[in-house]
Amino acid sequence: MATTTKGKTKTKTIVKDKFSKETYLNWYESMQLMRKFEEKAGQLYGQQKIRGFCHLYIGQEACVAGAISALERGDKYITAYRDHAHAIALGSHPNAIMAELFGKETGISKGKGGSMHMFDKENNFFGGHGIVGGQVPLGAGIAFAEKYNKTGKLCVCYMGDGAVRQGAFHEALNLAMTWKLPIIFVIENNGYAMGTSVKRTSNVTDLSKLGDSYDMPSQSVDAMSVIEVHKAVEVAGERARKGDGPTLLEFKTYRYKGHSMSDPAKYRTKEEVEEYKAKDPIEQVKAALLKNKYATEAEIEVINNRIKEKVAESVVFAEESNYPDPAEAFRDVYVQKDYPYIMD
Repeated sequence: MATTTKGKTKTKTIVKDKFSKETYLNWYESMQLMRKFEEKAGQLYGQQKIRGFCHLYIGQEACVAGAISALERGDKYITAYRDHAHAIALGSHPNAIMAELFGKETGISKGKGGSMHMFDKENNFFGGHGIVGGQVPLGAGIAFAEKYNKTGKLCVCYMGDGAVRQGAFHEALNLAMTWKLPIIFVIENNGYAMGTSVKRTSNVTDLSKLGDSYDMPSQSVDAMSVIEVHKAVEVAGERARKGDGPTLLEFKTYRYKGHSMSDPAKYRTKEEVEEYKAKDPIEQVKAALLKNKYATEAEIEVINNRIKEKVAESVVFAEESNYPDPAEAFRDVYVQKDYPYIMD
């Protein structure tokens, strides 16, 4: 059972506490694919096969896997620049993601977006945004469109803990609550905005409280647990679909690597990192699979090998793909459709 709060009124919503074998297996395979893909990306960056900015998601996998299992096909997703894992979990092919990291024409953004700007219309993934907090009002806009068109769908808008210092964050929350938009705002609080801890940037360290100013139902979630993520998003999604408006969720998570590949993360202690690794989200799901006899060690190893092959295939695909034609820089710049306000 989960409790949501709207102003001073508390409502209780029943959510399922037991999950099927299929759900656990899907969680494990999805998170393991994210993890192994990101580990390979980090290795390839060190070999200078991937250039530019590159922000890895290692440790935060449950933030995505738990949300996707709780929502419906057709719901919209938008996030910041730590976006490879989001796209993969939503169904984008690892080949296209790796090719994008390589800057190849077969990449999901035709090699023109790179690590921070990935989009996949087919899987309702709206990016991938390099401007800190820039995706937050866009997420509210997407949710406005869903409500206006009466689709019954919602938008999940992810951001980092540093993005909540942007004015656009507060403007978006205000409008979303005023217009009762079907959106779930997710703060992925991994403890550090780049290399600066949350405790050094604000007197308010419980980021879920930021929704109080707008009477927005808010909750802090242990996002090292895919189950807790699923439950929280399920409740928020139900609220959005009923027309009751947005929810703010603070996912307390952790990234094992630095902010980006250029960050050695010397501002953290080894003990702190090991403390979080002890409750690794993937290992938690693996333990549940074994405990519930949903899978044996041998069966899990089959999954691991399948993922290893898939990641290796993505590297070969990226390496063998061509770079974009220089003329591609001039394509997809302007809208090609005939709108009355577009002049020749």
